[in-house]
Amino acid sequence: MEREAARARAQARRRRAIRLGVGAVAVVLLGLFLASRGGGDSDVETTNSTVPTEVEDPGSAAGKPCVPLADPLPQGAPNVPIRVGPPPTQLVIEDIKVGTGATIAASDTVTVQYIGVSCSSGKIFDSSYSRGGQPATFPLSNVIKGWTDGIPNMKVGGQRLLGIPSAQAYGEAGRPPTIAPDEALWFVVEAVETKPA
Repeated sequence: MEREAARARAQARRRRAIRLGVGAVAVVLLGLFLASRGGGDSDVETTNSTVPTEVEDPGSAAGKPCVPLADPLPQGAPNVPIRVGPPPTQLVIEDIKVGTGATIAASDTVTVQYIGVSCSSGKIFDSSYSRGGQPATFPLSNVIKGWTDGIPNMKVGGQRLLGIPSAQAYGEAGRPPTIAPDEALWFVVEAVETKPA
């Protein structure tokens, strides 16, 4: 997951560089267009342009509060009780329903149903319920830190709310276009099965 996060950060840097390049080209083209129209009877003012030369990254969620769920829930998905207001700065772990099965260890491979919501937009960015209710299976050593730290000690059959700060999710890179840079995440995870490594 660290490699995936590093790859996502590199992709975000490339996207920002491309946006800056596109913004610079747009400024040059706008200047050429205005200059070519400057001699005629144009209503366009050709005074000093206020178009910025650097394009600000509008997608960052840094400092934005968490908002209520904005999307309809997929069929069979549980409600995600997002804590509206400031994004979590520490990992939130709250059992919605305590399971009665095996206890998950940090080194296990788990099978789970889950739904994930972006804090600042309230949008569902991923859900196993949207894929026909097929649970996902993966080793806990290969996921974001918020899951690596937030799932162990959960019992199979249980449902857990995770509020994950950006630094324990995808950080400043995010995973555009579904997860903004610096985005905190909310998940409800249901443990279906666990297997030792």
